[in-house]
Amino acid sequence: MSYKVTVERNTLRFAAAHFATFEGRCEPLHGHNYDVLIEVAGDLTDDGWVIDFGVLKAIGRELCRELDHKFLLQRDSKVLQIDEGMSNWKIRFLERGWVFPKGDVLALPIENSTAEQLARWFAERLRDAIAARGATNVQSITVGIEEMPGQAGWWTETV
Repeated sequence: MSYKVTVERNTLRFAAAHFATFEGRCEPLHGHNYDVLIEVAGDLTDDGWVIDFGVLKAIGRELCRELDHKFLLQRDSKVLQIDEGMSNWKIRFLERGWVFPKGDVLALPIENSTAEQLARWFAERLRDAIAARGATNVQSITVGIEEMPGQAGWWTETV
């Protein structure tokens, strides 16, 4: 049996643009005001907690800042043609094409910019940040990325 803590929404938010690809199609470019939900499970430390809420929120807010007001590029896409230029990203899907200034893009190591894959990226980064702070008691990290109320993608990272 393990304990768990959660932090969510409030300051764990970001606004970003994306388009997902599926079933041979590409969504139109659009954006969301995403909310992030985080659950960390593990044994209690000698201080009697899984992780300090303040530390967990600070890490989550920093990750949200990376994503905020960016175009989320699925860098490992199997269906997009992606060219990184000196000052921009050029993206093609069949006859459609886009050019984005580099400063407006966050190129993520994911195959598609779905809420599920964003949740996995977020959870992996969160895991690394918690480990870098010396936590050895954490057993799992679950992240939900909510695109709109009632619509979220989830990932659980076993540590």
